[in-house]
Amino acid sequence: MAAKQSISRVLGYSMAKAGVDIFTKWMAQELASKHGDKIRINTIAPGFFIGNQNRRLLTNEDGSYTPRGQSILNNTPMKRFGDVTELNGLIHYLLTDASKFVTGSIFNVDGGFSSYSGV
Repeated sequence: MAAKQSISRVLGYSMAKAGVDIFTKWMAQELASKHGDKIRINTIAPGFFIGNQNRRLLTNEDGSYTPRGQSILNNTPMKRFGDVTELNGLIHYLLTDASKFVTGSIFNVDGGFSSYSGV
């Protein structure tokens, strides 16, 4: 989600994510023009999932949410963090012929975070 809108305190992270987005699109068109439909390039853009990298940033030791964690939930229409298993269906879709005409796409899996304006 850091590629789509600014998220405070993570400029370098956001810039890297934006780079992945444009690289996905560039690589998809480059490889499609050279190899047709034999190679597809797509990206999954996960929203907020609690993992080892961000656990301390989003949760307190007692399991409650930090102000930053609560702010994310306030801007996520589903009002929760994702579970990594919720990526499985999309991964399966992208690895099968069901997506054989899909390339250069960025799929948000974010509980509605990217579609919510805060209003």
